[in-house]
Amino acid sequence: MSVAALLDAPEVHDGASFAARTGASDAQVADLERLLRLLTDWNGRMNLVSAGSLGAFWPRHVFDSAQLLPLAPEARTWVDIGAGAGFPGLVLAILLKGAPGARIHLVESQAKRCRFLAEAVEALALPAEVHNARAEDLALEADIVTARAVAPLGRLLSFARPFFAKGAVGLFFKSEGVEVEIVEARQAWRFTCNITPSASDPRGRILKVEGLARAG
Repeated sequence: MSVAALLDAPEVHDGASFAARTGASDAQVADLERLLRLLTDWNGRMNLVSAGSLGAFWPRHVFDSAQLLPLAPEARTWVDIGAGAGFPGLVLAILLKGAPGARIHLVESQAKRCRFLAEAVEALALPAEVHNARAEDLALEADIVTARAVAPLGRLLSFARPFFAKGAVGLFFKSEGVEVEIVEARQAWRFTCNITPSASDPRGRILKVEGLARAG
């Protein structure tokens, strides 16, 4: 799956169109369909995602998560901060399943969400580990640290700092107003970054952050 492929038609609305857009295998699509069933079941007992976004599972959650992979094609170890319902972490784990050295760390502070994540990891035999902890209390080595809808950039960088200290690069989901967040974050942090338009949402952005250090 290449960056160019992500930007091409067709639109993603189900497993078949996701496979056509990304080159996902039948086995990967089957695992993603199982994830949808698990999420639907658990969502009836706790509010993991909104009903509206559950109805848009393939474009809103799966394709949105999958677009990270061509931005870091050599990455095998990932940390997903505030993993919540498992996006992007569970999707990345499914797509990297069977890849040598693949390991996804799902970091979530709420125990009830961790129970869902752990069941999904076990049911789908994923190369992933669930951490019921605050991100800033961990010091895992990873190629990439990522997060979706967790906090404004300045706070997010403080959560992710231990992973940057061990060599990780950040890939963070942000909105079209990310430039304002960058300016505000630079009051406390030094870093380099670039912005990639989201392939799943014209209002979305993917922010790549490197070289994090305290300002001043």
